[in-house]
Amino acid sequence: MGIYVNPGNKAFIRALNSEIYIDKTDLITVVNNRIDTMNCYLCVSRPRRFGKSMAADMLTAYYSRGCSSAALFEGRKAKTGESFQEHLNRHHVIRLDIQKFLETKHDSETFITEMESRVTAELLKEFSESVDVNPEERLKTVLEQIFNQTGEGFIFIIDEWDCVFRLAKEQTEVQKTYLDFLRGLFKGQDYVELAYMTGILPIKKYGEHSAINIFDEYSMTDPDELAGFFGFTEEEARELCAQRKMDFSEIQKWYDGYLLNGSHIYNPKSVVDAVRRGKIKSYWTGTETYEALKVYIDMNFDGMKEAVIEMLSGVRCKMDPSTSQNDMTTFRNRDDVLTLLVHLGYLAYEETEGEAFIPNQEIVQEYLRAVKVGGWEGLMDALHCTGSLLRSTWSLDAEAVAEGIATIHHETASLFRYNDENSLTCTVLMAYYGAKAYYMNPVMELPSGKGLADVVYLPRLNVDKPVLVVELKWNKSAEGALKQIKERQYADWIQDYTGDILLVGINYDTESKIHECVIEKHEKTRKC
Repeated sequence: MGIYVNPGNKAFIRALNSEIYIDKTDLITVVNNRIDTMNCYLCVSRPRRFGKSMAADMLTAYYSRGCSSAALFEGRKAKTGESFQEHLNRHHVIRLDIQKFLETKHDSETFITEMESRVTAELLKEFSESVDVNPEERLKTVLEQIFNQTGEGFIFIIDEWDCVFRLAKEQTEVQKTYLDFLRGLFKGQDYVELAYMTGILPIKKYGEHSAINIFDEYSMTDPDELAGFFGFTEEEARELCAQRKMDFSEIQKWYDGYLLNGSHIYNPKSVVDAVRRGKIKSYWTGTETYEALKVYIDMNFDGMKEAVIEMLSGVRCKMDPSTSQNDMTTFRNRDDVLTLLVHLGYLAYEETEGEAFIPNQEIVQEYLRAVKVGGWEGLMDALHCTGSLLRSTWSLDAEAVAEGIATIHHETASLFRYNDENSLTCTVLMAYYGAKAYYMNPVMELPSGKGLADVVYLPRLNVDKPVLVVELKWNKSAEGALKQIKERQYADWIQDYTGDILLVGINYDTESKIHECVIEKHEKTRKC
């Protein structure tokens, strides 16, 4: 048993001994199907604390010849797989945590050499009686010689594969050298039975092509069949809440929201902390900080700040992840920044619609921390006004609503283009930020009647509040906005809603800088 070559199962034992353990061992069945195939290269990228290292420890305990793990898998899901016994502790495993070799930027010039040296030393010890190998050769050459002389292949399990791109962000030559090392280690090598890598970022791309194009990637934007193996599924979170007598709806509100391959995935670290401590709050700051988020927001590519305001209000933002170079420094447009935030866990992504959004209340707290410190003058003050503005809307106090929207528009003017129709939309969304407690996420340009309503707020289930149908105008009139709602029958599609429906017309005049509002209760058409 070595540290890097054929390691033991101590890390997996610690996971099993933990107060809370969710069985994800059926991942083994999926990975077994890749051994010694053309698809034996897998790269899984997820945010911090999503269970990547735990999965790597589990696979190591299962495959490694350096330990006996049969007892650890008794009663586990993996045991039912047809291939379970075939591969149990039958393989030579090389297990690497790249971060342990690259603890600081000062290690960037030497970490590859040190890694090769340590692994080679253990290989020579492991195969001392069966091979004749030159210890001065590069690691890939040593592995080639071992394979040629013994016919023995290797399973590679590499954790934190991308830490080079996070720690040495600006050192492009170091990054390229590292990618060349990985390419040489894996591509076209007969000794590779399986290569399984995990990290936060998908594999780095240069130009239009991946620098290591042999890997199948399973990321936050394209998780495919591995979606449910990282993070907690809704069923797992619900069962855990039942066991610990926790309010599942609160867990759902705070830690759900990551949509992977159509499934709801919960932040596992936060769920575990919440049920262990019996306290619902943001645990994200234990792994990431709002300062990191603030850096990317403040770049403000293509109206990034406006997009954040919209998403804070519950609106989704269109995103194309295909342009991202999968690093932390190459940003050419807003999509690149949004894609990075998805990989870091600050945004969720729905692949079918191509939309990014803030997943849950925990992450909302991180955004609020980020905007609270500099560069977002007036936004926090504006947020504090939203509750009273919502109450004014319910009471049909149009004058108070107009004054509130004017205040918020003024306070947030520095964040986006003031005299712009989109800025009015952002202002209204921010004005009704307080609606999140009572309403589902606002629906933008909802097809209804004979046209598109600008913004519609639908009450949450079992919440006795009126529907809000909002129409915005620019340099026209609030009365004209209200007239359009009626003429185009925007409210007809919710005629059967048993509660009230409020029609809200809002106009902003760019010359006078005056905001107008008209609110009217919708008279439902009686059915014969």
